[in-house]
Amino acid sequence: MLQINDALSLEDFYKVLFENTEIQSSSQNLSKIDASFEFLKEFSQNKVIYGVNTGFGPMAQYKIKEKDRIQLQYNLIRSHAAGSGEPMEPLYVKALMLARLNTLSLGKSGVHQSVVEVMQQLINKNITPLIFEHGGVGASGDLVQLAHLALVLIGEGEVFYKGKLRETKAVFAEENIQPIEIEIREGLALMNGTSAMTGIGIVNIIFAKRLLDWSVFCSSAINEIVQAYDDHLSEELNTAKKHLGQQRIAEIMRNHLKDSRLTRDRNEHLYNDAADKNTYFKEKVQEYYSLRCVPQILGPVYDTLEHTAKILIEEVNSANDNPIIDVQNEHVYHGGNFHGDYVALEMDKLKLVVTKLSMLAERQLNYLLNHKLNDILPPFVNLGKLGLNFGMQGAQFTAVSTTAENQTLSNPMYIHSIPNNNDNQDIVSMGTNAANITKTVIDNTFEVLSVELITIVQALRYLDFDEKLSKKTQEVLEEMNKIIPEIKEDFPLYKTNAKVKDYLKNNEVY
Repeated sequence: MLQINDALSLEDFYKVLFENTEIQSSSQNLSKIDASFEFLKEFSQNKVIYGVNTGFGPMAQYKIKEKDRIQLQYNLIRSHAAGSGEPMEPLYVKALMLARLNTLSLGKSGVHQSVVEVMQQLINKNITPLIFEHGGVGASGDLVQLAHLALVLIGEGEVFYKGKLRETKAVFAEENIQPIEIEIREGLALMNGTSAMTGIGIVNIIFAKRLLDWSVFCSSAINEIVQAYDDHLSEELNTAKKHLGQQRIAEIMRNHLKDSRLTRDRNEHLYNDAADKNTYFKEKVQEYYSLRCVPQILGPVYDTLEHTAKILIEEVNSANDNPIIDVQNEHVYHGGNFHGDYVALEMDKLKLVVTKLSMLAERQLNYLLNHKLNDILPPFVNLGKLGLNFGMQGAQFTAVSTTAENQTLSNPMYIHSIPNNNDNQDIVSMGTNAANITKTVIDNTFEVLSVELITIVQALRYLDFDEKLSKKTQEVLEEMNKIIPEIKEDFPLYKTNAKVKDYLKNNEVY
């Protein structure tokens, strides 16, 4: 059981999302929620407070009568449940809910305690609100996506439960869940926030970190395949540059290859009198960049992932709605904490570096498939009869086209602001779009890496290095041999691609 206290970590999200750890709000947080609710209830009696006794957005100039204040919140929720496109996958919706629950638990939103109690039940019971990918512009928060969450919390709309899309009302009755109580500003507090883009972003980070690890693995294994010189991974070379990411990638690769009997020491082959007398070297003195410059290419990916994770966790532990209820200072502050620029920028940066990772994988793949480049493998790592069989030729097209799509998708959303809401929202973040596109780029990259890994397995079968391989490469090769058949006689590869992609997404390598 995970206690929801003052702050959540990336590890906390992983436990809830991937290990189905149940959550429980701490008594301290529930007390803060109650105090915020009671304060706002009293404070708003003789004051004009946005979204409590006024309309919303450009309609905030209109004062709402006391008798209509509850209806105002229902109207807001129902009118903005207007999403379209594909439904968000349950994993991402669960992250969204956990992010919103945590924000509201800070006691700066003035919501009734029932809001966090019902959200907690949905998370623990894996009841997933129907929320669509399209709708949020990420400025007044993720209004449309979060309206669909709020719609379920009031007992309306639809949910995915036990693999089926069902009416919320029926599932609530079956699970004995009571809808939330609308008292002051529950609708606005649920909807004004960055929790959709942040929740999606946190899942993106988790998968991107896994992608990076698999890319490092593939890069290390290819260094074994080509029996590369090992000094490009040396601590001495990589600490000559001060970037932590570069140093960390080189360190992981050194650890991976420390027991390999395939990578070579330059001292033994080129730093001697015999080599000095040669006028031509058949073997390359330095490897191609896609093999030699991996720490310099994946280092920025590592650093970006670390920074993006930091920003997202800061966002999820922030009060990001409007207005902000300050019980301690007995005041209500109006502003724009719902604006998603922090997350939007990080998602654009993340998709850029993941695209670069897919480009590295595609170039490494090309090196393995082009026998004129590697000079050690048959064309397309074809283990059958040349000319009659095709090896990995068809799969390369898939990897190349998917990498090209990533390159196009990596154009930034952060600067694609379109004014809307009668120009009240005159500059917006498009953070949810950025997060969703980044999700696609990450998924695409798993596809590219799956083709690369299948090719690596084929190459290792051809070369038959046996015990010369590092222990880590041997471990993964043993697992891959269970799901990747020998590609000698041609057969459709799409099922194998899908199995390997699924393995990469759901398994750690380091």
